[in-house]
Amino acid sequence: MIQQKSNKKLTHTTEKAIPWILFCIAGVSVLTTIGIVFTLIFETFEFFNRVSFFDFITGTEWFPFSIQNPSYGILPLISGTLKITGIAVLVAVPIGLASAIYLSEYATDRSRRFIKPILEILAGIPTIVYGFFALTFVTPVLKSMIPTLSIFNALSPGIVVGVMIIPMIASLSEDAMSSVPNSIREGALAIGATKFEVSMKVVLPAAVSGIVASVVLAISRAIGETMIVTVAAGATPNLTWDVTGSIQTMTAYIVQVSTGDAGYGTTIYYSIYAVGFTLFVFTLGMNLLAQYISKRFREEY
Repeated sequence: MIQQKSNKKLTHTTEKAIPWILFCIAGVSVLTTIGIVFTLIFETFEFFNRVSFFDFITGTEWFPFSIQNPSYGILPLISGTLKITGIAVLVAVPIGLASAIYLSEYATDRSRRFIKPILEILAGIPTIVYGFFALTFVTPVLKSMIPTLSIFNALSPGIVVGVMIIPMIASLSEDAMSSVPNSIREGALAIGATKFEVSMKVVLPAAVSGIVASVVLAISRAIGETMIVTVAAGATPNLTWDVTGSIQTMTAYIVQVSTGDAGYGTTIYYSIYAVGFTLFVFTLGMNLLAQYISKRFREEY
């Protein structure tokens, strides 16, 4: 009897303690995020005490290592980032959506069990491997078709970043399409629609919130990609639309400075926080957009 009371008391104490333990664990991630944001903000303010904010957001030249006249115009880095992202989206969206439609509407269970793991393998490959794949394989192949293509360029890493984000689009879009009730498909088939018409005109619109959210999240992932562009895109910040020449993205610049090219406390050192904060604003905006789209266009069944 005493043992039973002791066990009940222990169980009661444990039940009370578990919510607090889980709250503390969840609080770690929140505090970490707050710490990262405040670090970015404080160090970025230090940078803008030395460099004009207006020159930073409107400048068309990025030459922080120039001894005579350093320039801190972020637009060339933003241009390089957007070029990589644009090429990646052009590659990933059609292939990812086609894969999702096939897996959701056409694939047999056996085919799905075979294809899904392959997509997951693509998602698990280290990005440094993707980077060397772009530099040593994709670039030579493209150079055989485009003789003017530089060794370091935007096209090759853009394509490989697109390949990297295909699993994200395919998996999330397939989940969104699979959540559409079969009764809707059966109703469309019953009135004479073909399988393709059901997929494109019924299931796809019904799952549009999840699909668009997956694309926006994939874009956010492409914007923040680091190693592929560092290895294969070069380190030449240029404000052009040319995808055959060397460029530099925001993440690649951060890597360049972080490897020891700038001393602690210098303007160049603080510039990585300003660039990082700009990148943070981009990715935060894309994630907020994905959440808004998901809530705004969500279908209730």
